[in-house]
Amino acid sequence: MNSVIEILALQSLALQAQDATLRALDALERSLALAEPGGYVRTFLDEGAPMAKLLANIRKTYSGDGKTSSSRVRLDYVDRLLAAFEQQPPLSQRTPPGVQPPIEPLSEREVEVLRLVSAGLKNREIAKELFVVVGTVKAHINSIYRKLGTNNRVQAVSRARELKLL
Repeated sequence: MNSVIEILALQSLALQAQDATLRALDALERSLALAEPGGYVRTFLDEGAPMAKLLANIRKTYSGDGKTSSSRVRLDYVDRLLAAFEQQPPLSQRTPPGVQPPIEPLSEREVEVLRLVSAGLKNREIAKELFVVVGTVKAHINSIYRKLGTNNRVQAVSRARELKLL
């Protein structure tokens, strides 16, 4: 699914470059509809100013009813992406050279779990802190390992620090 989201986003940029604005907006809407449930942000941020311009175009075009014309994408998601562009640090402060960012972003809950892991809490303590069962914590930790390409807590925390997630 990651590839489909990225391909549609890139297709929208290519269509925009060819002055096929309506087709570009349609491709971007499809990409956003697939990306929204997973909370994808980096996929769009990595495309820079041209993507911000397209997102602003979607926002402007469909600002009346809270959803895009086809109801595939909620505009609050578009607003979050546009806000992320505004908050994006300068190039010099982004992921260090040679450090590959994760393909799939961590959810807010996964970042919260990762912060507790980095503080040295055990699964049972994390579960108590977050008011969830231990099995849920284990699922989050396994997802974090997969997304960061790591195999244990120390590697995950180290990788998260490289990526400036912590």
